[in-house]
Amino acid sequence: MPELPEVETVVNGLKPQVMGHRILDVRNSGKNLRYPLPDFTSITHATINDIHRRAKYLIFSLDNQQTLLWHLGMTGQFHVLENDAEAAKHEHVRLDLSENISLCYRDTRRFGYADICDTNNLLAHPWLKKLGVEPLTDEFDAKQLKINLQTRNTSIKQNIMDNAIVVGVGNIYASESLFRAGIHPAAPAKSLSSKQLGLLVLHIKEVLKEAIIAGGSTISDFVKADGKPGYFAHSFKVYGRDGEPCLVCKSPIQRIVQAGRASFFCPNCQKV
Repeated sequence: MPELPEVETVVNGLKPQVMGHRILDVRNSGKNLRYPLPDFTSITHATINDIHRRAKYLIFSLDNQQTLLWHLGMTGQFHVLENDAEAAKHEHVRLDLSENISLCYRDTRRFGYADICDTNNLLAHPWLKKLGVEPLTDEFDAKQLKINLQTRNTSIKQNIMDNAIVVGVGNIYASESLFRAGIHPAAPAKSLSSKQLGLLVLHIKEVLKEAIIAGGSTISDFVKADGKPGYFAHSFKVYGRDGEPCLVCKSPIQRIVQAGRASFFCPNCQKV
Protein backbone atom coordinates (compact mmCIF):
# COMPACT_ATOMS: atom_id res chain seq x y z
CA MET A 1 0.00 0.00 0.00
CA PRO A 2 1.38 3.45 -0.85
CA GLU A 3 2.47 5.17 2.35
CA LEU A 4 3.49 8.74 3.13
CA PRO A 5 6.59 8.90 0.86
CA GLU A 6 4.71 7.40 -2.08
CA VAL A 7 1.74 9.75 -1.71
CA GLU A 8 4.07 12.74 -1.27
CA THR A 9 5.87 11.65 -4.44
CA VAL A 10 2.59 11.50 -6.36
CA VAL A 11 1.60 14.95 -5.08
CA ASN A 12 4.96 16.41 -6.09
CA GLY A 13 4.64 14.84 -9.54
CA LEU A 14 1.08 16.03 -10.17
CA LYS A 15 1.46 19.62 -8.94
CA PRO A 16 3.38 21.04 -11.92
CA GLN A 17 1.21 19.14 -14.38
CA VAL A 18 -2.35 19.87 -13.24
CA MET A 19 -2.35 22.89 -10.89
CA GLY A 20 -4.13 25.81 -12.51
CA HIS A 21 -6.06 23.58 -14.90
CA ARG A 22 -9.84 23.62 -15.08
CA ILE A 23 -11.88 20.43 -14.80
CA LEU A 24 -13.99 20.26 -17.97
CA ASP A 25 -15.56 16.85 -17.52
CA VAL A 26 -15.29 13.73 -15.37
CA ARG A 27 -15.71 10.25 -16.84
CA ASN A 28 -15.76 6.96 -14.96
CA SER A 29 -15.90 3.26 -15.74
CA GLY A 30 -19.19 2.74 -13.92
CA LYS A 31 -17.48 0.48 -11.39
CA ASN A 32 -17.24 1.37 -7.73
CA LEU A 33 -13.92 1.59 -5.98
CA ARG A 34 -13.73 0.58 -2.32
CA TYR A 35 -16.76 2.83 -1.81
CA PRO A 36 -19.16 4.26 -4.42
CA LEU A 37 -17.66 7.20 -6.29
CA PRO A 38 -18.92 10.68 -5.37
CA ASP A 39 -21.03 12.81 -7.68
CA PHE A 40 -18.41 14.80 -9.58
CA THR A 41 -20.95 17.33 -10.88
CA SER A 42 -20.08 19.85 -8.17
CA ILE A 43 -16.44 20.07 -9.26
CA THR A 44 -16.99 20.23 -13.01
CA HIS A 45 -15.70 23.61 -14.30
CA ALA A 46 -13.70 24.19 -11.09
CA THR A 47 -9.98 24.97 -11.27
CA ILE A 48 -7.36 23.01 -9.32
CA ASN A 49 -5.73 25.59 -7.06
CA ASP A 50 -3.45 23.28 -5.09
CA ILE A 51 -2.62 19.66 -4.34
CA HIS A 52 -1.24 18.56 -1.01
CA ARG A 53 -1.17 15.56 1.29
CA ARG A 54 -2.66 14.75 4.67
CA ALA A 55 -1.55 11.34 5.94
CA LYS A 56 -2.04 9.06 2.91
CA TYR A 57 -4.73 11.22 1.29
CA LEU A 58 -4.23 13.37 -1.77
CA ILE A 59 -6.15 16.62 -1.34
CA PHE A 60 -7.10 18.64 -4.41
CA SER A 61 -8.13 22.18 -3.39
CA LEU A 62 -10.47 23.75 -5.94
CA ASP A 63 -11.42 27.35 -6.61
CA ASN A 64 -15.14 26.76 -5.91
CA GLN A 65 -14.64 26.07 -2.19
CA GLN A 66 -14.79 22.32 -2.81
CA THR A 67 -12.05 19.80 -2.03
CA LEU A 68 -11.50 16.44 -3.68
CA LEU A 69 -9.98 13.81 -1.36
CA TRP A 70 -8.41 10.65 -2.77
CA HIS A 71 -6.85 7.56 -1.19
CA LEU A 72 -4.84 5.28 -3.46
CA GLY A 73 -5.73 2.08 -1.62
CA MET A 74 -3.39 -0.80 -2.50
CA THR A 75 -2.85 -0.29 -6.22
CA GLY A 76 -4.12 3.17 -7.17
CA GLN A 77 -2.14 5.25 -9.67
CA PHE A 78 -2.55 8.70 -11.21
CA HIS A 79 -1.31 9.46 -14.71
CA VAL A 80 -1.49 12.64 -16.77
CA LEU A 81 -2.22 11.99 -20.44
CA GLU A 82 -3.57 13.79 -23.48
CA ASN A 83 -7.37 14.08 -23.55
CA ASP A 84 -7.77 11.70 -26.45
CA ALA A 85 -5.42 9.01 -25.09
CA GLU A 86 -7.04 5.59 -25.04
CA ALA A 87 -8.19 4.42 -21.61
CA ALA A 88 -5.78 1.90 -20.12
CA LYS A 89 -6.86 -1.32 -18.48
CA HIS A 90 -8.15 -0.70 -14.95
CA GLU A 91 -8.71 3.02 -15.57
CA HIS A 92 -11.75 3.96 -13.50
CA VAL A 93 -11.86 7.76 -13.41
CA ARG A 94 -10.70 10.39 -15.88
CA LEU A 95 -10.78 14.11 -15.19
CA ASP A 96 -10.61 15.93 -18.51
CA LEU A 97 -8.74 19.18 -17.91
CA SER A 98 -8.06 22.35 -19.84
CA GLU A 99 -5.19 22.49 -22.34
CA ASN A 100 -6.00 19.03 -23.70
CA ILE A 101 -4.80 16.92 -20.77
CA SER A 102 -6.53 14.38 -18.55
CA LEU A 103 -5.85 13.21 -15.01
CA CYS A 104 -6.46 9.46 -15.10
CA TYR A 105 -6.92 7.18 -12.11
CA ARG A 106 -6.10 3.47 -12.48
CA ASP A 107 -6.66 0.88 -9.78
CA THR A 108 -6.25 -2.84 -10.42
CA ARG A 109 -7.76 -4.00 -7.14
CA ARG A 110 -10.16 -1.05 -6.73
CA PHE A 111 -9.35 -0.51 -3.05
CA GLY A 112 -8.87 3.24 -3.52
CA TYR A 113 -11.61 5.71 -2.68
CA ALA A 114 -12.57 9.33 -3.16
CA ASP A 115 -14.91 11.97 -1.80
CA ILE A 116 -15.80 15.63 -2.25
CA CYS A 117 -16.45 18.03 0.62
CA ASP A 118 -16.74 21.74 1.34
CA THR A 119 -13.27 23.16 1.88
CA ASN A 120 -14.39 24.91 5.08
CA ASN A 121 -15.35 21.52 6.55
CA LEU A 122 -12.28 19.63 5.38
CA LEU A 123 -10.70 19.04 8.80
CA ALA A 124 -14.01 17.69 10.12
CA HIS A 125 -14.26 15.09 7.36
CA PRO A 126 -14.60 11.58 8.86
CA TRP A 127 -11.47 10.39 7.07
CA LEU A 128 -9.33 13.21 8.50
CA LYS A 129 -10.68 14.33 11.85
CA LYS A 130 -9.11 11.59 13.99
CA LEU A 131 -5.70 11.49 12.34
CA GLY A 132 -2.56 11.92 14.40
CA VAL A 133 0.36 14.26 13.79
CA GLU A 134 2.37 14.47 10.60
CA PRO A 135 5.76 12.83 11.21
CA LEU A 136 7.75 15.45 9.31
CA THR A 137 6.49 18.34 11.44
CA ASP A 138 7.81 19.67 14.75
CA GLU A 139 4.63 18.39 16.43
CA PHE A 140 6.03 14.88 16.18
CA ASP A 141 8.62 14.71 18.94
CA ALA A 142 9.81 12.33 21.66
CA LYS A 143 8.01 14.16 24.45
CA GLN A 144 4.57 13.88 22.89
CA LEU A 145 5.24 10.34 21.68
CA LYS A 146 6.13 9.25 25.21
CA ILE A 147 2.87 10.72 26.51
CA ASN A 148 0.92 8.85 23.83
CA LEU A 149 2.66 5.55 24.60
CA GLN A 150 2.80 5.64 28.40
CA THR A 151 -0.10 3.20 28.85
CA ARG A 152 0.43 1.14 25.69
CA ASN A 153 1.28 -2.53 26.29
CA THR A 154 1.29 -3.30 22.58
CA SER A 155 4.47 -3.36 20.51
CA ILE A 156 6.25 -0.20 19.47
CA LYS A 157 5.90 -1.15 15.80
CA GLN A 158 2.13 -1.40 16.04
CA ASN A 159 2.00 1.99 17.71
CA ILE A 160 4.10 3.92 15.23
CA MET A 161 1.87 2.45 12.52
CA ASP A 162 -1.24 3.70 14.34
CA ASN A 163 -2.58 6.68 12.38
CA ALA A 164 -4.21 8.06 15.51
CA ILE A 165 -0.70 8.60 16.94
CA VAL A 166 1.36 9.48 13.88
CA VAL A 167 0.33 9.22 10.25
CA GLY A 168 1.93 7.59 7.24
CA VAL A 169 4.57 5.38 8.88
CA GLY A 170 3.74 2.20 7.00
CA ASN A 171 5.15 -1.28 7.39
CA ILE A 172 8.30 -0.71 5.36
CA TYR A 173 9.23 2.57 7.04
CA ALA A 174 8.43 1.30 10.54
CA SER A 175 10.82 -1.65 10.09
CA GLU A 176 13.57 0.51 8.63
CA SER A 177 13.24 3.22 11.30
CA LEU A 178 13.27 0.73 14.18
CA PHE A 179 16.42 -0.87 12.79
CA ARG A 180 18.25 2.45 12.58
CA ALA A 181 17.14 3.29 16.14
CA GLY A 182 18.25 -0.13 17.45
CA ILE A 183 14.79 -0.95 18.82
CA HIS A 184 13.19 -4.40 18.55
CA PRO A 185 9.80 -4.19 16.78
CA ALA A 186 8.16 -6.28 19.52
CA ALA A 187 9.38 -4.09 22.40
CA PRO A 188 6.42 -2.92 24.53
CA ALA A 189 5.73 0.69 23.58
CA LYS A 190 5.46 1.95 27.16
CA SER A 191 8.82 0.42 28.11
CA LEU A 192 10.91 2.67 25.87
CA SER A 193 12.95 5.46 27.41
CA SER A 194 12.86 9.09 26.33
CA LYS A 195 16.29 8.60 24.77
CA GLN A 196 15.10 5.62 22.72
CA LEU A 197 12.01 7.50 21.59
CA GLY A 198 14.14 10.48 20.64
CA LEU A 199 16.26 8.24 18.43
CA LEU A 200 13.17 6.65 16.93
CA VAL A 201 11.58 10.00 16.07
CA LEU A 202 14.86 11.14 14.51
CA HIS A 203 15.13 8.03 12.35
CA ILE A 204 11.47 8.01 11.32
CA LYS A 205 11.94 11.54 9.98
CA GLU A 206 15.24 10.57 8.37
CA VAL A 207 13.86 7.45 6.66
CA LEU A 208 10.76 9.22 5.35
CA LYS A 209 12.79 12.13 3.96
CA GLU A 210 15.21 9.75 2.23
CA ALA A 211 12.30 7.77 0.79
CA ILE A 212 10.66 10.91 -0.60
CA ILE A 213 13.93 11.93 -2.27
CA ALA A 214 14.15 8.43 -3.79
CA GLY A 215 10.59 8.66 -5.10
CA GLY A 216 9.14 6.14 -2.65
CA SER A 217 9.38 2.35 -2.67
CA THR A 218 8.13 0.24 -5.55
CA ILE A 219 7.42 -3.28 -4.32
CA SER A 220 4.66 -4.26 -6.75
CA ASP A 221 2.27 -1.67 -8.21
CA PHE A 222 3.44 1.75 -7.07
CA VAL A 223 4.68 4.14 -9.75
CA LYS A 224 5.20 7.89 -9.67
CA ALA A 225 3.02 10.29 -11.65
CA ASP A 226 5.45 9.95 -14.57
CA GLY A 227 4.99 6.17 -14.60
CA LYS A 228 8.47 5.45 -13.24
CA PRO A 229 9.15 3.36 -10.11
CA GLY A 230 10.45 4.65 -6.80
CA TYR A 231 13.96 3.59 -5.81
CA PHE A 232 14.03 3.56 -2.01
CA ALA A 233 13.81 -0.26 -2.06
CA HIS A 234 17.50 -0.23 -3.02
CA SER A 235 18.21 1.30 0.40
CA PHE A 236 16.36 -1.26 2.53
CA LYS A 237 18.48 -2.40 5.47
CA VAL A 238 16.05 -5.01 6.84
CA TYR A 239 12.71 -4.97 5.03
CA GLY A 240 12.29 -8.05 2.84
CA ARG A 241 15.81 -9.27 3.70
CA ASP A 242 14.98 -12.18 6.03
CA GLY A 243 17.83 -14.70 6.08
CA GLU A 244 20.29 -12.24 4.56
CA PRO A 245 23.20 -10.86 6.63
CA CYS A 246 22.70 -7.65 8.58
CA LEU A 247 24.59 -4.84 6.89
CA VAL A 248 26.02 -3.81 10.27
CA CYS A 249 26.86 -7.02 12.16
CA LYS A 250 26.31 -9.83 9.59
CA SER A 251 23.73 -11.64 11.77
CA PRO A 252 20.86 -13.08 9.69
CA ILE A 253 17.87 -10.75 9.41
CA GLN A 254 14.77 -12.30 10.97
CA ARG A 255 11.09 -12.03 10.09
CA ILE A 256 8.14 -12.17 12.48
CA VAL A 257 4.44 -11.44 12.02
CA GLN A 258 2.83 -8.73 14.15
CA ALA A 259 -0.87 -7.96 13.87
CA GLY A 260 -0.90 -9.69 10.51
CA ARG A 261 2.04 -7.69 9.13
CA ALA A 262 5.57 -8.91 8.49
CA SER A 263 8.31 -7.28 10.56
CA PHE A 264 12.01 -7.52 9.73
CA PHE A 265 14.81 -6.92 12.21
CA CYS A 266 18.34 -7.84 13.27
CA PRO A 267 18.27 -9.87 16.51
CA ASN A 268 21.74 -8.62 17.43
CA CYS A 269 21.34 -4.91 16.66
CA GLN A 270 17.74 -4.78 17.94
CA LYS A 271 17.59 -6.66 21.22
CA VAL A 272 14.36 -6.73 23.21
